[in-house]
Amino acid sequence: MLIKAVLGGGCFWCLDAGMQNLKGVEKIQPAYAGGPEKNPNYKQVCSGKTGHAEVVVIDFDATVLSYEDLLRSFFSIHDPTQLNRQGNDIGPQYRSVIMPSDIEQEEVAKNVMDEMSDYFEKPIVTTIEQATNLTIAEEYHHDYYNKNPHAGYCSFVIAPKLAKFRQKMSHLIE
Repeated sequence: MLIKAVLGGGCFWCLDAGMQNLKGVEKIQPAYAGGPEKNPNYKQVCSGKTGHAEVVVIDFDATVLSYEDLLRSFFSIHDPTQLNRQGNDIGPQYRSVIMPSDIEQEEVAKNVMDEMSDYFEKPIVTTIEQATNLTIAEEYHHDYYNKNPHAGYCSFVIAPKLAKFRQKMSHLIE
């Protein structure tokens, strides 16, 4: 049974690179969501003025990977205690956000956030929002890390994050 999840945790390249190796993940697409403008592009979203967050749209098989475990993985690959930033990526477009598709996903998100709060010294600032004006990102963002592993951002930001993530979540990775 394929289910869709929409998650934002800083740069979508990081989430894409980590989550694509989880058992049960069928497809990941970087996207923009959460703002009032329709069809924004990367340059517009990077300005921080559109209200959109960089997110990933994840299609996953719920018989293999539960939504709860997907969210636990999400909280393991980024710092949900940083408001509107991840490391040097600063602005509302890099906010930590869960965009549930229905009330059931919203309740699960709240429960997992409560559970995960025990693992962080600071409060979780992840928001729960609607995926308004969801727009799939430009093609060059898709699978960015695997296509550009030696690019500076990939080498210095994504690779270390991935190593930690793979160690923490090894039981869920193919």
